[in-house]
Amino acid sequence: MLLTKRALILGFCAASLALAADPTTGLLTELIRINTSNPPGKTEPLADLLAAKFRPLGFQVEILRTPFVGKVHFIARLKGDGTKRPVLLAAHGDVVGVERDKWSLDPFAGVTKDGYVYGRGAIDFKGGLAVFAEAVMRLAREKVPLARDVIFLSEPDEEGAGPAGTPWLTANHWDKVKCEFALNEGGWIIERPNGKVRYVAISTADKTSIFLILTAHGTSTHSSMPRPDNAIFALGRALAKLSAWEPPPRLLPSTRQFFETLAKTSGPAEARVYEKIAASRDEASLERAARAVAQDPLLHAFLRDTLAPVIIAGGFRNNVIPSSAQATINIRLLPGSDAEALRKRVEQVIADPAIDVRLDAKRLQQAVREPSSIDTDLYRALARSAQAVFPEAEVTPYLFQAGTDAAPWRLRGVPVYGIYPYPINSEDLKRMHGNDERVKISSLAAGTEIIYRTLVSVAGKK
Repeated sequence: MLLTKRALILGFCAASLALAADPTTGLLTELIRINTSNPPGKTEPLADLLAAKFRPLGFQVEILRTPFVGKVHFIARLKGDGTKRPVLLAAHGDVVGVERDKWSLDPFAGVTKDGYVYGRGAIDFKGGLAVFAEAVMRLAREKVPLARDVIFLSEPDEEGAGPAGTPWLTANHWDKVKCEFALNEGGWIIERPNGKVRYVAISTADKTSIFLILTAHGTSTHSSMPRPDNAIFALGRALAKLSAWEPPPRLLPSTRQFFETLAKTSGPAEARVYEKIAASRDEASLERAARAVAQDPLLHAFLRDTLAPVIIAGGFRNNVIPSSAQATINIRLLPGSDAEALRKRVEQVIADPAIDVRLDAKRLQQAVREPSSIDTDLYRALARSAQAVFPEAEVTPYLFQAGTDAAPWRLRGVPVYGIYPYPINSEDLKRMHGNDERVKISSLAAGTEIIYRTLVSVAGKK
């Protein structure tokens, strides 16, 4: 028993020393312990924690309350001399919920174990919030002379794309976050099985998420007397047709460069596949080359607009044939894709006048933009810093296959670059939004160094 107690004490002391040695890890554990699961996504306690850390360092701190209870934006500004426009680092403080019974430890305890920090948001995106925050605070601690303001933002409502998020912030307080360019979540720092970094992908665009609504119409009647115009059958036939069709592939310049990077960092067989994709110059050759990666959901998503049925609704009693049935299709559009043209094409594929095909107008306001240019001081600084910390790695622009809350900046012409700022492997990546989410302590330290170097380069006085 005495040995067990002594081991526990020594283990606790070792963990405490690790946290003291790495402030990013310490901050992340504090952030995880504040449950900001969305819904309800209340971020006010998190903002209070950040305010207590930023204010003593000389930051101008504001907590902007939205019309939605408990959902706040935290903004900290470190002033420069104003000779250059501000740079923004934005991170969301809300997280997705958990299935507690499927976790091996408390998801909101911020446990450090075996070189990892465990907890909901460790990867998405409290880990990134901690890295961004520590890098920015380090500028203040080390009194780095600045040519531009550095703005740190922790926003709510990203996970639910809710009403209190960045669209609300930019519509009501654009002056507080207006900047020349911004960092957000997005691209990946991918590790090989041996722990070496394979590549650093900096996202320059997100796919846009919109919804297509299919509504089938028929005659409502008693289920004992079925008719040919059954709305549920019609909807089923339409979905079967869509399951056998997909939009044609299209390469963006950033996607072509990403596949070139994959080719450089892969074995000979895989490299040949990626080289063929990168070298394709027309739709037919790209279609042939893309078949080789069709079973990889991530690579497949880089190359096409994608359609995924997510909700089906129809019927209200087990003895009534309903007059209508509806399916919601989540479409992820590549930058430059035409949502209305895709809607018309889906209508042609279904080819059934009994089915209405419409776009959800609420989501169309997030217009698809062209990727952010890589010819900016921020992109170049981030790429140089990543290369300095991981000299063995390739650095590439990247299309983020999912979505972020960066659209309001891009809609105003602000270049936005995305990165999950810590090396990660495939095992840890699959835990994102899953069970026992975790991030390496060493990865947090490396990521903080990259972001700090980037800020010194892009914001510091030369």
